[in-house]
Amino acid sequence: MSDTAGRAPVAGPSTFRSLRHRNARLFLGGLFVSQIGAWVQYTALAIVVDRLTGSTTAIGVLTALQFGPLLVLGAWAGSFADRVDRRRIVLITQSLLALQAVALAIADFVDVLNVGVVYALTLALGIVSAIDNPARRGFVIQLVDQHEISNAMSLNTATMTGSRIFGPAIAALLITRVGTGWLFALNAVTSIAIIRSILAVDRSKVHEAPKVAPGGRPIRDALAYIRATPSLGATFVVFAVVSTFGYNHNVSLPRIANEIWRNEQWFGWVMTVISLGSMIGSLMTAARPAVTMRWMAGHGLILGLSGLALAWTPNGWLALVVAIPLGLGGAAFIASMNSFSQQECPPEMRGRILAFIAIAFLGSYPIGGPITGIVGDLIGLEWSIAYGATITTLAVLWLIARVVPRAGLQVATEVNVG
Repeated sequence: MSDTAGRAPVAGPSTFRSLRHRNARLFLGGLFVSQIGAWVQYTALAIVVDRLTGSTTAIGVLTALQFGPLLVLGAWAGSFADRVDRRRIVLITQSLLALQAVALAIADFVDVLNVGVVYALTLALGIVSAIDNPARRGFVIQLVDQHEISNAMSLNTATMTGSRIFGPAIAALLITRVGTGWLFALNAVTSIAIIRSILAVDRSKVHEAPKVAPGGRPIRDALAYIRATPSLGATFVVFAVVSTFGYNHNVSLPRIANEIWRNEQWFGWVMTVISLGSMIGSLMTAARPAVTMRWMAGHGLILGLSGLALAWTPNGWLALVVAIPLGLGGAAFIASMNSFSQQECPPEMRGRILAFIAIAFLGSYPIGGPITGIVGDLIGLEWSIAYGATITTLAVLWLIARVVPRAGLQVATEVNVG
């Protein structure tokens, strides 16, 4: 049951229309605060590994450990999210993520934080996050009405990307003043926000998700559905390629900030501005009443071309300029994929479809992250960004040439028939 039962749906497009639900406001607000802390921690960890190793490959390994479990467990986690109470799962996983931040802080304070400890605790975070991701995003959908799903998914992306405006900036400001241990502790404290928001959600106004019965072939059924939907299947392939090679800036930027821009703090500042662009791209997508393939492809092209520009930027100040369209295109591309897929799939399959999107996006980091690190160490730091931007641009151009025209023709046909 909705907390706006009996009220007519809001007419016309509105960027924040799904926030009329108190439950959605509570959850996304808590998620925003929590994710600020998560990005503080990630920025600090990348700098710690860079200080300890001076290796782009080592930062790529860090990324692989954080997102590798999603590649392995993601499909199962999506099926699990379609079978159980998503609220309970998210409450448990978010509590475990808070404990991981506490462990990092303690290890730093007692001076035992070496590369091995960082890698082990990052792997633990990755395993918990793999289970959390589809359950958390599926739970967001249960907080709004059916016609607001696309908007809620875009606002969820805006929340995740918008938190990066503040997280890396806070890390850049504080890392030389208070040390990394207190930044990890800050992440643990901000985790309280999402835990409290989950507990405060009015469960009587949460839409019940159709549960998938035990047994059967839930993962195969979801894959079969993706393959049987031509536009969705082709889009998934391009999305996976772009996700693997087009979003590895966080692997390259710590080294580029040190070696080319001559100050490690540029990493935090550039990530902050990328995130500002991401917030703009997410909100632009949220403002649309429906997301089209053309919108998604156009912003994928902006992502690729901006990545090429960032690769050859000679200083941090110019990087801040390029970072805006890079973040805008990247976030709009992700938000479009989330929204487009949820517009198309049946309710009982949403957790699995979201899991496959997460696998394609986050689960591809274990492949793209180390490759990016190796390219940076063996070929050059500029090429560690340029190669991925080139692949991204080519993949999106294929989507524009082969899929977008057919998708447009299908929409036109449906309108004429209607």
